[in-house]
Amino acid sequence: MERQGLTRKQLLATAAFGAGATVLGPAFTGARPAAAAAAPAEPEPVVEDGIAWYDVAQWGVEGKGWSDTARFYDRLPARAEGSVRQAVWDLSRDSAGMLARFHTDSPVIHARYTLRSPSLALPHMPATGVSGVDLYAQDADGRDRWLAVVKPTAQTVQAQLTAGVDAGLRRYTAYLPLYNGVESLQIGVDSGASFQVVPPRTRKPLVFYGSSILQGACASRPGMAFTALLGRRFDRPVINLGFSGNAFMDPEVGALLAELDPAVFVIDCLPNMDADMVSERGESFVRQLRAARGHIPIVMVEDRTYANAWLVKGERDQQAGSRTAYREAYRNLLASGVRNLSYLRGDDLLGDDDEATTDGSHPSDLGMVRYADAYTGVLRRVL
Repeated sequence: MERQGLTRKQLLATAAFGAGATVLGPAFTGARPAAAAAAPAEPEPVVEDGIAWYDVAQWGVEGKGWSDTARFYDRLPARAEGSVRQAVWDLSRDSAGMLARFHTDSPVIHARYTLRSPSLALPHMPATGVSGVDLYAQDADGRDRWLAVVKPTAQTVQAQLTAGVDAGLRRYTAYLPLYNGVESLQIGVDSGASFQVVPPRTRKPLVFYGSSILQGACASRPGMAFTALLGRRFDRPVINLGFSGNAFMDPEVGALLAELDPAVFVIDCLPNMDADMVSERGESFVRQLRAARGHIPIVMVEDRTYANAWLVKGERDQQAGSRTAYREAYRNLLASGVRNLSYLRGDDLLGDDDEATTDGSHPSDLGMVRYADAYTGVLRRVL
């Protein structure tokens, strides 16, 4: 499925690229916070057996780059069908990166949803990550902290997430499945409890385009995907455009990305690309984005190092080839005057102890944290 790689050592470009090859141009101060969105009308619940059910589609999810989608929880607009490759379109029906927020003082919280696919898990990724809904609660210090996750056993799910939660009105965040699509989603609370929706933030998002690792493999639950970790760390919306096994820097995908106006574009496709493909598309893909969005920072990310690469020459050679081609593309872009461009090396994305994957390729939760740590340095600089 993959090819990827980095840590804090990677930050931007290293001495391998020479002096000044970090962030180009004036320091980018980040997007100005957008004006607060008008609060949507409170949805009318459906009350059944003492539970008030609220339809998330009535107030919206974060993590969607387009509103003109065929299904509410799709990641690409309906017009992308027939434009992007079929595999990309199919994967765009997964709800990776989406989340919904609400306030309630209910001690009991439920989730009821229908999944697009009956395939609830993968051989190397549990159903909690593939098809689960992951619940976080905001503490007194303003941090979002994990509380509960749905453990789905069927395509139609109704689960009690919490019981006996400490009294008080607080904000909750529900992360949607990473490797399955959602047809419908409702949040249930005690029928006598307070419930207020939290509309999606309008602050400019972090936009990530990449492979299965970026989509979320193999986080144990949706909130542990490294893009979700970064969203919490930077307190920003995240648009996850990870397409498992199909991050080929397609120009059709580039044209869609160019419609967005984020705080930063992150391109993390090397896990799926060999050296020839990188040479053919790496430079042109960045130029495509830069032509459309001249001021937005772009971060180019290398492949992570396979956990078994220390003993498998073929893995080392494959990654050396794609990285060399990507670095050459980066140098060419710099030499031609492309600005606000950063580079994150792949040597240490997973650390150096070979203990951070599920299968040598895809990060475990430990690997996801290490990915987020590596990304944090470069994103802090450009944001």
